[in-house]
Amino acid sequence: MTLAVIVPSRGRPQNIQRLAQAWTDTNAQADVIVAVDDDDPTRADYYDAIQTHPRFDLTVRPRLRMGGTLNAVARNACRTWDHLGFLGDDHYPRTDRWDQQVTTELDRLRTGIVYGNDLLQGERLPTAFFLTANVVRTLGWMAPPGLTHLFIDDATLALGRALDAITYLPDVVIEHLHPIAGKATEDDGYREANAPDVWQHDKDVFTRWRDEQLTVDVARIKEAACASL
Repeated sequence: MTLAVIVPSRGRPQNIQRLAQAWTDTNAQADVIVAVDDDDPTRADYYDAIQTHPRFDLTVRPRLRMGGTLNAVARNACRTWDHLGFLGDDHYPRTDRWDQQVTTELDRLRTGIVYGNDLLQGERLPTAFFLTANVVRTLGWMAPPGLTHLFIDDATLALGRALDAITYLPDVVIEHLHPIAGKATEDDGYREANAPDVWQHDKDVFTRWRDEQLTVDVARIKEAACASL
């Protein structure tokens, strides 16, 4: 089964070069769609960054912030690939052939979500995650609409648990090189994403979706999965 990993990025072409090196080092065969804003001042540098690995492709789109970009790319990608994934540009896979372990588990689930060990949140939160593309085809999104940047991992965990179809792979290490772990330097992107108003907005969107829409979305996914058997 095929896997495409979506990586929204802004102002960090060097992180994409690092990620491409991780693909080489871990013998990963998954395809990568790097999503860059059309107003990103460093946009031109991304073309150089993706040339370091044949699995990497670049899409340039109007700025929708991370949640919006992820959904826009996923709605197209779910028609081509069997499985989809999300990595931040500050994630770094470390396990050899990690993507094969992910796709094997997604194939077993047939409908569901898989995540690995980011060495920061571990099993508590899927800061990087993978799901069967039929979920996106049914819902039309990978992150609940309205989320700017935060609480996407919380929503993914809630959806997987409500479906009773989520698997944590502790031996699949996809390290999160985040400032909170002392593994990256705070920059404008982190400051913007973690601003108090963004946090409050995204928390409210997540809470409303969890309380009012989650059960509806789970029912839609299960109905579509049954219809496809």
